[in-house]
Amino acid sequence: MPASRNRTTASSAAGTSSVKPERNAGGALSPEFREASLAALAGTMEPGQELDVLIVGGGVVGAGSALDAVTRGLKVGIVEMNDWASGTSSRSSKLIHGGLRYLEMLDFALVQEALQERGLLIQRIAPHLVRPVPFLYPLTKRFVERPYVGAGIMLYDTLGLTSGNSRGVPFHKHLSKRGTLRAAPSLKDDAMIGSIRYYDAQVDDARLVTDVVRTAVSYGAYAANGVKVVNFLREGERVVGARVRNQLDGTEFDIRAKQVVNATGVWTDETQAMVTDRGQLKVRASKGIHLVVPRDRFQSTVGLILRTEKSVLFVIPWGRHWIIGTTDTDWKLDKAHPAASSADIDYVLEHVNKVLKRPLTREDVEGVYAGLRPLLAGENDSTAKLSREHVVAHPVPGLVVVAGGKYTTYRVMAKDAVDEATRTLDEKVPESCTETIPLLGAVGYKAAWNRRNRTAEESGVHVARLEHLLGRYGSMTSEVLELIAADPTLAEPLPGADDYLRAEVVYAATQEGALHVNDVLTRRTRISIESWDRGVAAAPVVGELMAPILGWSQAKQESEVKHYLARVEAERLSQEQPDDASADAVRLGVEDISESSTAQ
Repeated sequence: MPASRNRTTASSAAGTSSVKPERNAGGALSPEFREASLAALAGTMEPGQELDVLIVGGGVVGAGSALDAVTRGLKVGIVEMNDWASGTSSRSSKLIHGGLRYLEMLDFALVQEALQERGLLIQRIAPHLVRPVPFLYPLTKRFVERPYVGAGIMLYDTLGLTSGNSRGVPFHKHLSKRGTLRAAPSLKDDAMIGSIRYYDAQVDDARLVTDVVRTAVSYGAYAANGVKVVNFLREGERVVGARVRNQLDGTEFDIRAKQVVNATGVWTDETQAMVTDRGQLKVRASKGIHLVVPRDRFQSTVGLILRTEKSVLFVIPWGRHWIIGTTDTDWKLDKAHPAASSADIDYVLEHVNKVLKRPLTREDVEGVYAGLRPLLAGENDSTAKLSREHVVAHPVPGLVVVAGGKYTTYRVMAKDAVDEATRTLDEKVPESCTETIPLLGAVGYKAAWNRRNRTAEESGVHVARLEHLLGRYGSMTSEVLELIAADPTLAEPLPGADDYLRAEVVYAATQEGALHVNDVLTRRTRISIESWDRGVAAAPVVGELMAPILGWSQAKQESEVKHYLARVEAERLSQEQPDDASADAVRLGVEDISESSTAQ
């Protein structure tokens, strides 16, 4: 297609091709910024206007790559076919950790690298989103187990000191049986002979990705979600960009770039196949499911890490809830919507109930979610033993592929991918500097936290609610409070989801790139897994608040709500199915909203 036609096609999605995003210091992912980014990306077909780097994939590694590249002074664009973090990066165990069990595999370098990143995230990069959390490692065998496990956790703590950064978490401590039951009164008396308490960290994974994208935008990156790569542009063997489709209206256009970074996680094989079948990285998907239960279902001041015959099971404090997981099973079905089966749920309940005085039942489960780990495929049949390390490859000129890895080490993966991409650029490119760059919301967070009582008085928002906002938006909480000041009705909580305010929906649509009701209920908030009705009552209100911001017709607004309700019902039904195949079939009964309707 001629370049002029490409610009015309894109302009219908982006308003006008002459629009260029101005320096967006606040990193707002507004509807207007998305339109302007589309126009700017379409404009790369003009002579001399190509991007230095185009990132494909809006998960944590893609977002990190965009931030890494743009802070080296490069012209960068990032596209994501659905929503930011809509794949693996919003469905993790929500832990930032070194991987204690990898020490048993003698993978010291991986653990040390992850612990270094944990320290950076807690202390500098995202202190508003990443915070320490204590865990108990129950001991069940006398004499031998305590020195063995204790030595491992001592090594874990020691490796965390080698980065030159503050660890950000306390050291481990040995507890007697009595001390263990004081910390976790709901454990069975015979479930352990004692324990070791150690610390890792947790994160709202989807919010971290959104903040990384916004930070990249604040430094000058173009960013557009709801934009799918349908093919790569070629000049001979070389990849010179991508053909993309705007999922909101179906229009297509080309984006030219000197280098393309493929950061598509479990979709790596499919995106590579558009270019070559030679020298491919092979990625294997491993499904992990998690259950969300109310915090009052059992008493404990700490999380738990339990050994199973296949892997480990975490019981993680999560606000007014517990997250319990995960499984580790091969998955070869639909990658966009991995389904949790009845067997998966029973497996998790069975193993956690081995240590609880009062067993959990299906009736205790508020939410369920399933995600896929992108593991580098090997000879071993067990996904629990496949590599968590990442690999960067350059299978053909112009295309860099990054795959594997752990959420915790996303920044290192991004750095390595951009290093490889810039190696062949003509000009000398500076080294990565992301270890020194705090995300939006991080700067001023501690001061904002310290003055929260005064802010509560000034804003009229209860201090407990303000603390919840600070833990989600950091120093950008002031922007949410400004919305409430302008419209006090936005201080009201959403129906069936008292933890979240109407203002957060408006903020998600105006500042955080939310395009659909599902984006708000599933990723900008966690209502889909934290409320008993999974967001059914909140959905109509969310649709009503988003409609004027995104220019929806009444029919579009009703379609968005209807789709969300159908998705919830399909997920509930899938979780009653006995196996993966039947659960997948039921879940696929509802297609993605971006595919089912493009009407605005």
